[in-house]
Amino acid sequence: MPSSQKKIITGFKTVANAAGGVGALTRLSRYYNGPISDHFDGLRFFDPQGSAPKSFFDLLRWQIGKQPVAWPKQDPSPYSDTPPLRVDNARDWRATYVGHASLLLQVAGINVLLDPVWSKRVSPVTFAGPRRVNDPGISFDVLPPIDAVLVSHCHYDHMDMPTLSAVAARHRPRFIVPLGNDTIIRSYDAAAHVDAYDWYVDVPLSRNVKVVLVPTRHWSSRGAFDRNKALWASFVIETPAGRILFVGDSGYGDGFHFRNVRTLYGPIRLAILPIGAYEPSWFMRDMHMDPEEAVRAFIDTGAERALAHHFGTFPLTDEAIDEPPARLAAALQQSGLPSDAFVALRPGQVLEL
Repeated sequence: MPSSQKKIITGFKTVANAAGGVGALTRLSRYYNGPISDHFDGLRFFDPQGSAPKSFFDLLRWQIGKQPVAWPKQDPSPYSDTPPLRVDNARDWRATYVGHASLLLQVAGINVLLDPVWSKRVSPVTFAGPRRVNDPGISFDVLPPIDAVLVSHCHYDHMDMPTLSAVAARHRPRFIVPLGNDTIIRSYDAAAHVDAYDWYVDVPLSRNVKVVLVPTRHWSSRGAFDRNKALWASFVIETPAGRILFVGDSGYGDGFHFRNVRTLYGPIRLAILPIGAYEPSWFMRDMHMDPEEAVRAFIDTGAERALAHHFGTFPLTDEAIDEPPARLAAALQQSGLPSDAFVALRPGQVLEL
């Protein structure tokens, strides 16, 4: 066996042994008990419009043959935001890009965090795994009072338990998550106020703002034995200033879910869409969009504008750190869309509408 393959397999074993507690828990886990439905078989969730996630052997094939473009160890953003306490004007939005899939949304007097991650790594262990190359665009200590936290699914780069627990301790927000993810959060922090919901459920956040959980083309796991035992979702956020679609992770597929959101909940004013973690395409395309697919998704939703995320913070896959925004710009030009229709911010930059 080539030495490179031996190193990869040894690395898998090292991380697996170190995360043995995680594996033991997930092997025996049952995050949700509920009736069988068109997307739940009694133990695991699935997307009727999607495809099964790749196998462990596919993962091993990728790791053995991977040829990632090297990222810099540090790529600091020149921006840093100190948000106001509130944005009280019902017609205004303020969205700060924290980094990766994390954003702060301020609208109609409430403050909402989306998939918040302030940790240095996104991994089941603290000593290995993808390490961030730029600081969060908002220092944790200057966050305004947080009223609600939306978590799209339980992958480590979207559900970061140290961050969620710190937010719970300081702000006492309400966590809104898809089914089963409440079990994961409470097992880490029993004091967190977590409410879990199925797809197509309306959840009021305030008198003027509500969210609806909608299907997305993805999957879930925290370890090797709990695949799809928790649900995943996107969020349609309804505000006095219009609707926002937040997609934490999604493959494009045939575009069904994006067109369906337009049919059921349009018009959408702002679509927050992932554009990174797509190489190699043969492995990633069922779960992540590349920039060209993200532009197609933007068009499918009928949104007025789009905001990019899921790039440039954690080296998760094989593309270069600066490739997603460059390909996004080219895809917009090829589609005949203005460059400011779909923007890619650096951590700490703000989009105000």
